[in-house]
Amino acid sequence: MKIEHVAIWVRDLEKMKSFYEQYFDGKSNDKYYNATKGFESYFITFKDGARLEVMRQTGVDHSPQINTTGWAHVAFSVGSKELVNEKTEQLMHAGYEVVGQPRLTGDGYYESVIKDPEGNLIEISM
Repeated sequence: MKIEHVAIWVRDLEKMKSFYEQYFDGKSNDKYYNATKGFESYFITFKDGARLEVMRQTGVDHSPQINTTGWAHVAFSVGSKELVNEKTEQLMHAGYEVVGQPRLTGDGYYESVIKDPEGNLIEISM
């Protein structure tokens, strides 16, 4: 069994699609649009086959979900400590907030944490 995809509600569909394509080498499909439901989405596929669906729909509450249960972050493995440092620097210089500087965690991961354009947490690991 494998996870087929994960999905996230977004405010700015095009900006979020571009972010994951530009910084995480994702490739997007053509936009799906359902006028009846006011729903639109893209599936972004990454090199290992994992997929992220970014979605927007009329009537979805976009207020921040802070200190609630549910998904906490998405993690991208970039392959090495050096690449974690490089990706973190690249995103920081592009103006994205780094909320966790690169570090070795207690359970042996080398990782950093940044916020995507809408404040969702992304863990960048070896």
